[in-house]
Amino acid sequence: MTTTVSKAALFSDSRDAVGESPVWSVAEQALYWVDIEGQRLHRQDWQTRSRQTWQLQERVGCIALSDRGTVIAAMESGVFEVRLLTAPDVAVEQLASINHPESDMRFNDGRCDASGRFWISTMVRNMGLSSKAGGIYCLDERGLQGPVKKGFITANGMAFSPDNRTAYLSDSHPSEQKIYKHDFVLESGNWGPAELLVDMKPLPGRPDGAAMDTQGCYWICGNDAGQVHRFSRHGDLLESIHVPMSKPSMCCFGGPELRHLLVSSIRPPIPVDGFDATFDGAVVVLDPGVQGLPEPLFSRFPVR
Repeated sequence: MTTTVSKAALFSDSRDAVGESPVWSVAEQALYWVDIEGQRLHRQDWQTRSRQTWQLQERVGCIALSDRGTVIAAMESGVFEVRLLTAPDVAVEQLASINHPESDMRFNDGRCDASGRFWISTMVRNMGLSSKAGGIYCLDERGLQGPVKKGFITANGMAFSPDNRTAYLSDSHPSEQKIYKHDFVLESGNWGPAELLVDMKPLPGRPDGAAMDTQGCYWICGNDAGQVHRFSRHGDLLESIHVPMSKPSMCCFGGPELRHLLVSSIRPPIPVDGFDATFDGAVVVLDPGVQGLPEPLFSRFPVR
């Protein structure tokens, strides 16, 4: 395992309270991401670095881009299709509602699979309760189905292998800090039993949002430690890269040829010693030395 001192550059100085869910648009050469607590959706162009921001009506945990040029946003009360108008205005239509098993819950991490389904996790907002009410849901033609997996406090780190046969998932709560892998059947959307891939408690940072590279390795943010870790498909730690913010939240591959890593972050209430507070809540970009996978588009809209 090697530790690399990052030459990360500032991509966006958005200064989000909880920056999350970066999704790269290959067609637009632009990054989309959210500020959960700010109820905001951002888009920033790669070449010009110009940023637009839209205001949403609820906290949005994660997003996907759709094949009809819209944004699919998993919020607190359901999943919505968002048409972006002149910023900060949006046109929003609900695709599915959700009845959470406990109060004060929201969607958290999510990702599309290669067939165009949107997989989304839920969590109780107050992590201090350590509630295992979180689950994994699927949005497709049938509407919102699930939970297909249960018992998570803070489900995170969702990703699918390049061959679409393995699904990855973590629980980032301080009491858990584990990464799991599952056999995955793309045609049916079936998940196999969880198999422990990595126990991150001995490693720097809690497991947060993740991405896959073309070699089948799993990149995951080490929240609270200012690092991004790269694991092999067998769970071996191959590399750790330092980033300038204490709470990196999720990474994605983007830029020309998907050869850059973009990392969103959380702005802690009190700056952490040893980190440059000007990067808290920002998005940084670095060269990871490998190529990423294009993000699938959501295409399986619920039949009404």
